[in-house]
Amino acid sequence: MSTVKEAVDVEVPVHTAYNQWTQFEEFPNFMEGVEEVRQLDERHNHWTTKIGGVRREFDTEIVDQLVDDRITWRVVDGETRQRGSVRFQRLDDTRTRVELTMDVEPSGMAEKGADMLGMIDRQVRGDLHRFKDYIEQRGGETGAWRGRIRPGNPGSAF
Repeated sequence: MSTVKEAVDVEVPVHTAYNQWTQFEEFPNFMEGVEEVRQLDERHNHWTTKIGGVRREFDTEIVDQLVDDRITWRVVDGETRQRGSVRFQRLDDTRTRVELTMDVEPSGMAEKGADMLGMIDRQVRGDLHRFKDYIEQRGGETGAWRGRIRPGNPGSAF
């Protein structure tokens, strides 16, 4: 399993960066290779990706979500094996550091090769920079979900 850790500073307040990240269905607008994300409920999303010609579908579960601080997830169904967390650090009233950490277990020769060549790291770095451009150019979020999801308590989102 490989660990990827990348960060980017965005020129928006912490609540704006966090609010936008909760809009999972918007991810294809800035994440390369993500074709669709469907939010199934407050905890679960269904993803369709196509990276390097390989199409994957998988489901994720949000296991911890704290407003303006973090969102942590894991894959619960599908061929893809990963878990991760995105953290939001207030730098000042108008700037936020967004830090993404992912543990990825490549499955298949193409993905293992891409991992060995550092392509997963570059993809994550690119996605974060596209998020920066997306949110800064918009000047505001497209929506928000400000509920609380606690670890180990399925169905509790307050």
